[in-house]
Amino acid sequence: MRTRVNTQHKTLTVGLTGGIGSGKTAASDYFASLGVCVVDADVEARRVVEPGSPVLQQIREHFGDEVLTDDGSLNRPWLRQRIFAEPGERQWLESVTHPAIRERIIRQLAACRSAYRILVSPLLFESGQDQMTDRVLLIDVPESVQLSRTQQRDGNSSQQVQAIIDAQMPRAQRQQLADDIIINDQSLKALQQACLQLHRRYLQQAAL
Repeated sequence: MRTRVNTQHKTLTVGLTGGIGSGKTAASDYFASLGVCVVDADVEARRVVEPGSPVLQQIREHFGDEVLTDDGSLNRPWLRQRIFAEPGERQWLESVTHPAIRERIIRQLAACRSAYRILVSPLLFESGQDQMTDRVLLIDVPESVQLSRTQQRDGNSSQQVQAIIDAQMPRAQRQQLADDIIINDQSLKALQQACLQLHRRYLQQAAL
C-alpha cells in the first residue's frame, strides 16, 4: 500500500519504471503522444544542479571547485568517481539533491492537466518516488535483452552494462512491486499496443 504524497489535486498518477535498456523512454514518449502529461525524474534531477542553482552551490561548497567544469556546470564524471569511492559522500549528496528533486517533481505533477499523469523514473522504488503514485507500470525485459540493447545503444562493453544492471533493483523485486507489467521483448509496435491498452484502462480509472 503506497502512502501518497500530496501533489495538490487528486489526479491519477502512474509511475513508469524499468531497468536499463527496458524501453522506458519509448513507452513514455508514446504515452505523451496520446496527450498524457509526462514528468521525467531524470530531467528534474539535471535541472536541480544547473549552473547558478542553490543545490549546485551547496555541492561546490562541500566538494570544492574540482566538482565544476570550466563552464561552471557539474563535473559528473569526477563526482561519480568520488561518491563511488566514498559511500559517505554519496549519502551526503543524496541528502541534498533528493529533497530538491522531489519538490520539483511534485510541482511538475501538480501542473499537469491531462486526465491522468505519468512519473517516469528509473529509480522509482529505490528513491521512494513510488509514494507519489497510485499505480506503477513496469516496462520489463529479460536481462539478455537489456545487455544487447544497451550495448548497441551506448557502445558499452557487456561488463559495463552488467555492472549497471547489478547496481539496480533485481528484476524479480521490481515485478513484485509493480501493479502493471509490459514485457517489452518484441517490436516497438507491440510495445505501443500494450501501452494503448493500459492508456484506455487508466482513463477509465481516472474518471472514477
